[in-house]
Amino acid sequence: MTSVRHPVDTVPPPGRLAAFGLQHVLAMYAGAVAVPLIVGGAMKLSPADLAYLINADLLLCGIATVLQCVGLWRFGVRLPIMQGCTFAAVTPMVLIGTEGGGLPAIYGSVIVAGVAMVLLAPVFGRLLRFFPPLVTGTVILIIGLSLLPVAANWAAGGQGAADFGTPRNLGLAAGVLALVLVVQRFAPGFLGRVAVLVGIVAGTVAAIPLGFTDFSGVGGADWIGVSTPFHFGAPAFPVAAVVSMLVVALVTMTETTGDVIAVGELTGRPVDARRLADGLRADGAATVLGGVFNTFPYTAFAQNVGLVGMTRVRSRWVVAAAGGMLVVLGLAPKLGAVVAAVPAPVLGGAGLVMFGTVAASGLRTLAGVDFRDGHDLTVVAVSVAVGLLPVGVPGLYAKFPDWFQTVMDSGISAGCVTAIALNLLFNHLPGGRTSAPAAAEAPLLEGRGGQDAVEQTGEQRV
Repeated sequence: MTSVRHPVDTVPPPGRLAAFGLQHVLAMYAGAVAVPLIVGGAMKLSPADLAYLINADLLLCGIATVLQCVGLWRFGVRLPIMQGCTFAAVTPMVLIGTEGGGLPAIYGSVIVAGVAMVLLAPVFGRLLRFFPPLVTGTVILIIGLSLLPVAANWAAGGQGAADFGTPRNLGLAAGVLALVLVVQRFAPGFLGRVAVLVGIVAGTVAAIPLGFTDFSGVGGADWIGVSTPFHFGAPAFPVAAVVSMLVVALVTMTETTGDVIAVGELTGRPVDARRLADGLRADGAATVLGGVFNTFPYTAFAQNVGLVGMTRVRSRWVVAAAGGMLVVLGLAPKLGAVVAAVPAPVLGGAGLVMFGTVAASGLRTLAGVDFRDGHDLTVVAVSVAVGLLPVGVPGLYAKFPDWFQTVMDSGISAGCVTAIALNLLFNHLPGGRTSAPAAAEAPLLEGRGGQDAVEQTGEQRV
């Protein structure tokens, strides 16, 4: 009798593995390199140093992704989760880099934050019972909605572009979006699963004669580039820098918890306390390595959550293969320059459907919540409102202390903290309804995907 393997653990044939993995790389590349570009630009680093930061970032993104997907002892959630630099750390790192000690102080505080994440992982794991479908669905919905402006900026040409919002940019994005939808709807089997990859590749090819692409950076890039430990000097540990980065660590762990639970639902493998702790521990280990190898704190990348939900490709080995590709890109700057030439509007067209899929997945989870007494409706309404405030009005909290901005300037962390607090208020404190632990609500978390996942062979579902 042939044993049935869960779709998360199946390994597709080599050709499909490479195509699915490349799709994940292209979907997250722009976001992956954004943090070193922003921080390095604010510090007025030389082009050579900026290139070094990007290569180091790609290398560690790949290593962190492989660790998260494949796992090593108690490190790694073993789900299809891409890892990338967290945007929650951008503002504190810019302040540390420009006013508080430069890159050595950034990397020292990042190392301390990573160690703290490893130590705190079991504590966060025990908080899983405070993430019932009411909270997880709300957080997933906020993740999707807060990412849509990112896709919109890409579609318009990229924030700060001279031709931002021109009809040609939006037209290219619309064309890619239409192609992704057509391929997903009408293409047979495997081709429909790589609709995003088809859209990005076809959009890039179509953009060449239209003058959207710039491959000039490819010729000047090195074939091989290796990131060495403490390239910018020995780490420093100013107290203010360390404290601010510890706040970032808490925010990052909160965001990662939401992303991990979301992927667990999408793949039909609900996350328990131990698995969540393993995932957070891998985040911390990757962050420590980031401080050593000249890059930044790492977290689960929400961009790729939408790709998992849209394609229904649940294999963690697909994302591990994507991590391997990122390692190669980090060691081969010339290849990284080729991928970097993908026009922003092309990524925007694909991003709209991916990020919208994340939001729709949140709605699907919330469909299992009983809203009849109005309390749970209030939790969702206020959490979504608070989560979208910094998305709709950037700079809203500019007059507040830095630690407050670190938490609240991220719509994901702001909405997640609000959803947890309101769920406690209405459903856990004396006088409220007692919420069942997340483990007891596993059938709701699994939804339609969980049941059919274990009934299908890897060949059918991968």
